[in-house]
Amino acid sequence: MDAVEIQDMIERVRACEEEIGRGIIGQREVIRQVLLAILADGNVLLEGVPGLGKTELVKAISNVLAMQFSRIQFTPDLMPSDVTGTNLIIKEEGNNVFRFEPGPVFSNIVLADEINRATPKTQSALLEAMQEKTVTVGKTTYELPIPFMVLATQNPIENEGTYPLPEAQLDRFLLKVLVEFPKKEELKAILDLTVTNHRIQLQSRLNGEEIVNIRRIIRDMPVADAVMDYALSIVMATHPETEDAPEITKKYIANGASPRGAQAMVKTAKARAFLEGRYNVSFEDIRFVAYPALRHRLALNFEAISDGVHADMVIRDIIGTIQTV
Repeated sequence: MDAVEIQDMIERVRACEEEIGRGIIGQREVIRQVLLAILADGNVLLEGVPGLGKTELVKAISNVLAMQFSRIQFTPDLMPSDVTGTNLIIKEEGNNVFRFEPGPVFSNIVLADEINRATPKTQSALLEAMQEKTVTVGKTTYELPIPFMVLATQNPIENEGTYPLPEAQLDRFLLKVLVEFPKKEELKAILDLTVTNHRIQLQSRLNGEEIVNIRRIIRDMPVADAVMDYALSIVMATHPETEDAPEITKKYIANGASPRGAQAMVKTAKARAFLEGRYNVSFEDIRFVAYPALRHRLALNFEAISDGVHADMVIRDIIGTIQTV
């Protein structure tokens, strides 16, 4: 693919971002981060209080990207087979045979709505799909459609009837994106759009095959040794057991980020450089993606909770201690 074709792809991805922004008022940084995860072939956990448009955002993305979309409403009585599918007994030519009936996970974009409301057994049904992009039922393994990604939502303030995601499953999410309450002018625009007869029809800008091609381009992008070392230094600085760990790490972090954290930073930093029309990854790209890539991978200790310290505060201070070349 030559430079002209690559530039055309960049423009089309930017058009996707603008088109999604037509249907979702505000939340520009959220849209950007989710789009980066899509380009980097990862899953996203959207966290925010009810009513902020998390579900509508996922629907808008599926419309603009022209890919198969399915929604799974997670509830305490949801069973794993309700997600993955199950074997049914079908009568064919007088004989009873088993036939696999695919579940809603067999889509390009799967919305796992309120994922922390389902029991751990059902939550774990997504683990193989999120990591391997396959589903195993009985002794048979089925390939999921490509591209495939899970966009999950959860409410951070509700505890009753919820089951917090285990660290192993949180680690499968490339990014954790925080959905903030809109500003006053954005809230007015939301009301103008939702309490009137005015409706916005979103146009498709990219399809699944084009997304796969863009991912190949992004994977081939080089990363300078200094930038790679900067990303690795940030991840290593989240581990309190290392000798040169910053004081804030030793004080507030119980367990640091996994190797997937480093992978997430580099992959999404490449996607950000691509989206901004650059063929090299900068230090600023690493700093931008560090927050959504690491905030769910840091296990804070009791002292952090008692002092009111959250993961983003720790990440900010860690970044401040790492020197660039």
